[in-house]
Amino acid sequence: MTRFRADAAAALAGGLASWAALAAVLALSFGSAGMALLHGWGALDGGAPAWRASDTRALEFTLRQAALSALISTAAAVPLARALARRRFWGRDAAIALLGAPFLLPTIVAILGVVAVWGRSGLVADAAAALGLPRPDIYGLPGVLLAHVFFNLPLATRIFLQGYAAIPAERWRLAEQLGLEGRALFARMDWPMLRESAPGAFALIFLVCVTSFAVALALGGGPRATTLELAIYQALRFDFDLARAALLALAQLGLCMALAALTLALSRARPPEPGLRARIVRRDGRGRAARATDAAALIAAGLFLGLPLGAALARGAAGLAALPAQAWPAAGRSLMVALGSATLCMALALGLATLALRLERRPWAARAVEAAGLSALAAPPFVMGMGLFLALRPLTDPFALALPITAAINAAMALPFALGLILPALRRARAEYGPLADQLGLRGLARLRAATWPALRRPLGLAAGLAAALAAGDLGVIALFAPADGPTLPLLVQRLMAGYRWDAAAGASLLLLALSFGLFLAFDLAARSLSPRAARRRGRGRGLGWRPGWRLGRGRRP
Repeated sequence: MTRFRADAAAALAGGLASWAALAAVLALSFGSAGMALLHGWGALDGGAPAWRASDTRALEFTLRQAALSALISTAAAVPLARALARRRFWGRDAAIALLGAPFLLPTIVAILGVVAVWGRSGLVADAAAALGLPRPDIYGLPGVLLAHVFFNLPLATRIFLQGYAAIPAERWRLAEQLGLEGRALFARMDWPMLRESAPGAFALIFLVCVTSFAVALALGGGPRATTLELAIYQALRFDFDLARAALLALAQLGLCMALAALTLALSRARPPEPGLRARIVRRDGRGRAARATDAAALIAAGLFLGLPLGAALARGAAGLAALPAQAWPAAGRSLMVALGSATLCMALALGLATLALRLERRPWAARAVEAAGLSALAAPPFVMGMGLFLALRPLTDPFALALPITAAINAAMALPFALGLILPALRRARAEYGPLADQLGLRGLARLRAATWPALRRPLGLAAGLAAALAAGDLGVIALFAPADGPTLPLLVQRLMAGYRWDAAAGASLLLLALSFGLFLAFDLAARSLSPRAARRRGRGRGLGWRPGWRLGRGRRP
């Protein structure tokens, strides 16, 4: 009876925690966005200036740079993905793995690398001057496009590589037996996959570029290169025009909601094709022209992606001697934001994932919970920040809560990635070990330790590392709230760049890079060290650690 009551109390507490996580997510995303929405309508009803010519220019530039960035990234990813899919060379797996590096790279560090290569004093400018050509000016639309393509070319390439991997090996064998080569092979094999994957990749990159703030802040070239998010920042931070900021936030929210709906509609997972899932061996592209094309795509992509990263590392190492004293307190603030954001994001993701599993007997309810976790795609961070600012202003000084607000919004922004990693792991653990755990009567911590944790620990560590790394490198919401004497490390790097203190900015950016990747690796290694096998090794001979009998399905790796 006592055990039954304890199990019932634990189930009740878990259910309440799951519903609390759902309420927190809805309040953080839709609640804050709704506050901005109400103030935007209030500004219209109150006779405030409805829409300015500068706002129209900001909207036009936002759409133009996002469309061009998405088009260039998607088009350039086609030959790169094709070369990686059909070539086998030394270091190929490492090259594919490094395509995820720009995702973890702090935006301001990548911008510093882009400036070091393409700026007026960069490598390309020096080469142009040596040839008697004018030095390029990257500030404005060219710089914004360069930075966005640097971030999004790897994303589009990974999407297309997944599409190639989904094509059954039997189809490639049949194409080889039919003698398909060149254009005929591309039309029968590559083009159907690209026709399904490219629209979703384009829409996703378009949405990412619309909500990009740090790139426009650092590389925008004045009024003609201002995005909607940059206009919101200027209206709130410089003019303190709450009505205009709320109105711009309303426009940004409507645009992002429409783009998010379009992205979800175009990114539906294609049903798996029947096949033996054997290893794909491609023998196409053996001609000289095909080999030269693939080599050119690989070399060009390697230089385009590798040079800015290498330049940022080299300049950062040289600039460590000029590291300002305020860099260490700023690093401490970034660390607090990262840890707080990762903790909150994991709590929300686990709560939503658990609730979705509880509601799977009602598919519509489970899908609604998953959609709530993806709500950050529709509510951009600046709109959430604007809504929280308006909600907190009558109660307290929002600038005094800069770090907690930044951590909370970054947790919401990382939630879609965390939920996408944690929910499938929980479903797999329940499908594989749930029936056996029920037969053994495992409940509570015993069930968590034996049936759930072995499958959950790696995705949980990866999700926490991603959330911490993204929050540590954030240069968005913190720019709205941070006081002049309390910047985080990304904001300090941006201020040093704005003051043309390039050596100090490079040294601080290297510290930021080490912090972001260090947090990611620390969470991943922590998840590995908490495995049952590692715990048994540590406790061997001391009567400590996990007992082998607690792991269900011993001999199998969940």
